[in-house]
Amino acid sequence: MLRHLLALFAPLLLIAACGGDAADRSPPIAPPAGGGPVWQMVWSDEFSGNQIDPGKWTFDVDCWGGGNDERQCYTDRPENARVADGRLIITARVEDYTGPALPLHLRAGASDPDAQATRPFTSAKLVTRNLAAWKYGRIEIRARLPQGQGTWSALWMLPESDTYGTWAASGEIDIMEAVNLGVPCAQCPGGLENTILGTLHFGGPWPDNALASTEHHFPAVLDGFHTYGVIWTEGRFHWLVDGQIYATRTASEWFTTGSQLPGAPFDQPFHLIMNLAIGGRLPEGRGTGGVSSEGFPKTMEIDWVRVWQCSDQALGGAGCPATGSGQ
Repeated sequence: MLRHLLALFAPLLLIAACGGDAADRSPPIAPPAGGGPVWQMVWSDEFSGNQIDPGKWTFDVDCWGGGNDERQCYTDRPENARVADGRLIITARVEDYTGPALPLHLRAGASDPDAQATRPFTSAKLVTRNLAAWKYGRIEIRARLPQGQGTWSALWMLPESDTYGTWAASGEIDIMEAVNLGVPCAQCPGGLENTILGTLHFGGPWPDNALASTEHHFPAVLDGFHTYGVIWTEGRFHWLVDGQIYATRTASEWFTTGSQLPGAPFDQPFHLIMNLAIGGRLPEGRGTGGVSSEGFPKTMEIDWVRVWQCSDQALGGAGCPATGSGQ
């Protein structure tokens, strides 16, 4: 999610072609026979109460634009994020709103830490920073995504600490991103945008960052809830949708200028982030261009979020199955 278009200028850009055909997928990995390592749930939110659990989530509140020129202010208001009917509902609205021009982590060193900015949309970004983070595991989120030109749904992870340096030297894990769903798309099956992206960001601090990304056509994304996930084990990532692998990356495909350790920067705890952005370079540079104000408010609905870790965690989790349900 963070700085996708900035990353396009990285000198060591690594992008996979669209992953809609079988050639871009890893073969299924069968569960171990006769009782091998198993997935054990270590954290979840089923959104079964009547409010967002402050013991699990905090809000980023700013009008920064995420480094991507996004057009929303993120707030902590119930108008933008609430729990109802067993779901978390993140709502993007058309409204002028004024708030902090910078995110909290950039204010301390800014010449004007109290600077304000006004944006034409509002939305919400929920994070588990300082509340929950994991090194390796299976992270899955069941969600229904909004459609329309300029929408940018994201389920992603950032490191708890900048162990190897500032973004993207310490890494970023994008579990699922989708932009402009439902808009005309000549290369998409059915003629409508239905692409989901799974991405790693790494390398050096911006502008020396790099990325490795797979774009996967998934027509079913336009209809109802689906489960998006990543299986992260030592030196390997699998991206899944509805339990099926559509992309795999190994440690030979990433690096950090901050360390020579094998597997770095993806060898440290990362926390979870869920947000719905409006606009920004990635969606506005694709589809029909720009941001359409039609069809607002837009909602991203999350049924549940679940994190499992493998019973062979001491060995990096690679022995647990990589297909089927994590339950």
